[in-house]
Amino acid sequence: MNTQRLTNIIVSPRISEKATMRADLDNQHVFSVLKDATKPEVKKAVELMFDVKVKHVRLMNVQGKLTRVGRTFGKRKDWKKAYVRLQEGFDINYGEEETTK
Repeated sequence: MNTQRLTNIIVSPRISEKATMRADLDNQHVFSVLKDATKPEVKKAVELMFDVKVKHVRLMNVQGKLTRVGRTFGKRKDWKKAYVRLQEGFDINYGEEETTK
C-alpha cells in the first residue's frame, strides 16, 4: 500500500452525539472512508495520519437516504463508515485545544 492511497482513505471524521460517546467511553472513533477501503488499509491510514496504535477496525456500509424535493425523488450517495478502536493510552485530538483551569 502506497502512502498516496493511505492519505486518501479517510474522507472525514464523523462528529455526532453517538460518535462522541463512543470516543469518551470506549476509545473508539468514527470516520467516513472510501467505498473500496479495507480494514488493513483503514488501520494503516489512521496510524499514519494520527500517530496512534489501532486495536481493531470495524467497517459498515451505509445506504443513502431517499430524498424528495417537490415532486422529484432522489437518493443520497451510499458511503462507508469505519469504527476504529485505539489501544490503551492513545487518543485522537481533532484540532481543538484543551483549556486548563
